[in-house]
Amino acid sequence: QYSFKEVFGTLVVQKTLFDVVAKPLVEDLIRGKNGLLFTYGVTGSGKTHTMTGSPGDGGLLPRCLDMIFNSIGPFQAKRFVFKLDDKNGVDVQCEVDALLERQKRDAMPVPKTPSGKRQIDPEFADMINVQDHCKVEEVDEDNVYSVFVSYIEIYNNYIYDLLEENPFEPIKPKWNNCNTPVRNGDFIPPQSKILREDQNHNMYVTGCTEVEVKSTEEAFEVFWRGQKKRRIANTQLNRESSRSHSVFIIKLAQAPLDADGDNVLQEKEQITLSQLSLVDLAGSERTNRTKAEGSRLREAGNINQSLMTLRTCIEVLRENQMYGTNKMVPYRDSKLTHLFKNYFDGEGKVRMIVCVNPKAEDYEESLQVMRFAEMTQEVEVARPVDKPLCGLTPGRRFKNQAFREELSRRLEMRGGPISGETEEQSVSETFLQNFPPLPSCELLDVNDDQTLPKLIEVLEKRHKLRQMLTEEFAKNVLAFKTMLQDFDSSVVSKENYIQGKLSEKEKTIAGQKTELERLEKKIKTLEYKIEILGKTATIYEEDKRCLQQELESKSQKLQREASDKRRLEARLQGVVTETTMKWEKECVSTSPSAKQLEMQNKLWVKDEKLKQLKAIVTEPKNEKPERPSRERDKEKPVQRAVSPPPVPNTPLVRLRHRRSRSAGERWVDHKPPSNLPTETVMQPHVPHAITVAAASEKALAKCDKYMLTHQELASDGEIETKLIKGDVFKTRGGGQAVQFTEIETLKQESPTGRKRRSSPDPDPPEDAADSEWTDVETRCSVAVEMRAGSALGPGYQHHAQPK
Repeated sequence: QYSFKEVFGTLVVQKTLFDVVAKPLVEDLIRGKNGLLFTYGVTGSGKTHTMTGSPGDGGLLPRCLDMIFNSIGPFQAKRFVFKLDDKNGVDVQCEVDALLERQKRDAMPVPKTPSGKRQIDPEFADMINVQDHCKVEEVDEDNVYSVFVSYIEIYNNYIYDLLEENPFEPIKPKWNNCNTPVRNGDFIPPQSKILREDQNHNMYVTGCTEVEVKSTEEAFEVFWRGQKKRRIANTQLNRESSRSHSVFIIKLAQAPLDADGDNVLQEKEQITLSQLSLVDLAGSERTNRTKAEGSRLREAGNINQSLMTLRTCIEVLRENQMYGTNKMVPYRDSKLTHLFKNYFDGEGKVRMIVCVNPKAEDYEESLQVMRFAEMTQEVEVARPVDKPLCGLTPGRRFKNQAFREELSRRLEMRGGPISGETEEQSVSETFLQNFPPLPSCELLDVNDDQTLPKLIEVLEKRHKLRQMLTEEFAKNVLAFKTMLQDFDSSVVSKENYIQGKLSEKEKTIAGQKTELERLEKKIKTLEYKIEILGKTATIYEEDKRCLQQELESKSQKLQREASDKRRLEARLQGVVTETTMKWEKECVSTSPSAKQLEMQNKLWVKDEKLKQLKAIVTEPKNEKPERPSRERDKEKPVQRAVSPPPVPNTPLVRLRHRRSRSAGERWVDHKPPSNLPTETVMQPHVPHAITVAAASEKALAKCDKYMLTHQELASDGEIETKLIKGDVFKTRGGGQAVQFTEIETLKQESPTGRKRRSSPDPDPPEDAADSEWTDVETRCSVAVEMRAGSALGPGYQHHAQPK
């Protein structure tokens, strides 16, 4: 289940969607704020249909254009009054410069953009035939407006202008020196547009074509011309799949009129430039479903990569806002996110329409899309934009128009009746139109008595007319004085009223100043408290850091003491073992059975000597002793057998089997591959051991004992084998370490160099019986047991039996 701000059904009409989603963005655009609208979803879910619409039912884009021109229609500036520069700014020109540019444009042989009188292209006429007449309320009537549109696409992470007149450049393969295509698949992409940052830190496309439009039809025709250049392709999921992200940008420039309400103010600081970006994203898709290959596969990879970067940016923004972190948002990883970096940083409102196709095959992709879209709702980027203050009287446009109309009407009625009296009207007409002409004043005859009376009569009429005009002028002056007095009194009353209002406002301002001073004092008090709390927190943090350091040092000390204790225990264990073996050897050598056997052997020797003496004594003296022959010498042992022999085949001590002291423990038997077989009876064998050719942490973790078989060549040319043993224990870092405790040496010796007696001496010495203990046979029956690791060197125990 996923929750969104608004969910629309499958039968929703375009008008309902526009009223909820896009209408607030158009209202913000006319009020000088930026807006960004995305359509996002899987391939074939209806993003382009939502943005563009279909014949008879226009989508969001034509409805936005219609609402803009319905709102600013009567207040639009003439062409070229506003002029965009190449740095994402706008300049304002006077009427003369704008007129010159219009004449220059009319003289060029370039086809003009459509006007309202031209016939609309029937291909898209039904899409813009919107009958709703939706408009923004409370549009500033004292401003003049101008609309500029541009259309770009982001294809394979390159930016292209869809309104350029240059022919389309296909993607060409790279060629090597032999005039053949390079085999590794490298291509030369068409020339891409460059993203730059203006002085207000807003991103824009350098050199992008921006067209000034004056009607919905003209703007949509520009859009339709660029739409035909957009890259689409046939895939397994969509017959007309968009292979690029398209961005239609609507810029609205507005500036206030001057005090007369006739011309635009020529101050660049008073110009407000806002823009609305309508983005139709390419659909995310899985290549195993679209069966894409070659260029289609490369396009899908770039589409998915840019959408993944958009998702990553939204996730980092959400994490920064929720947890107060300051991670860098990776806007530059994709041209799509880099272009709209300002919107995500708070320079406008961002809205996203998620399109979902209820096909079962799109189930997993739709879940990913809705999960991401739900997460984006937790990111807040809106920030208010301060509108520049004009300082001029509001409503001056229509007031000045009404004044000019009234003035022209009065000028047409100049010389007409001012009041309703017929007598004054006839006097004015008489004075202005029927002024009596002067008769001829030439006297040709002395008796002429008619010329002078006529002249006197005309002059009297003129005098009467002058008096009437004077009286009329005096009346007008009096009436004008009365009007001036009335006007002065009304001005005085208005001034008094304004003074009263000003005094009230001043009182309100004084109260607000007092409240501000109180709040400033409160702020200073709170800042002082915050400073004290900050110092206290710093002291506590310092104490905490010191205690942590002390705790760490003590824990390290305890660990060192524990390791020393373990080493001491191991050393003491070795000493105890060595002492035990020493005492066992001494006990074995001094045991009663050994003493008894030694005494029996001595008695046997003495008995043999006594027998020999007795034989000598009992022999007759006259007989000459004969030299014993070899046969008799050989029979001597048979004669000695008459005496009680020593204890046969009885060992001096308890014979112990050579086995490891670690019975029941797991060993790591480390035998390097270079070892040679010793070919001796005493083979090192440890049961239940893990035999390895090289020591590894995985093997050491399973065992608690370690044995390394090391071979080297001794001085006599024989191979000497050493068994180096140790204990395995865990380290603080989670690894394994070995502490060696003993070394066992196995050495093979040759019997050469020691001579065996081939025959006994004719006169054996007195200690001949003792010498039998040292012959070769006796030595070969000696078992040698050596325990390594002792500080006193190897100890030997000899257990001999006669052959």
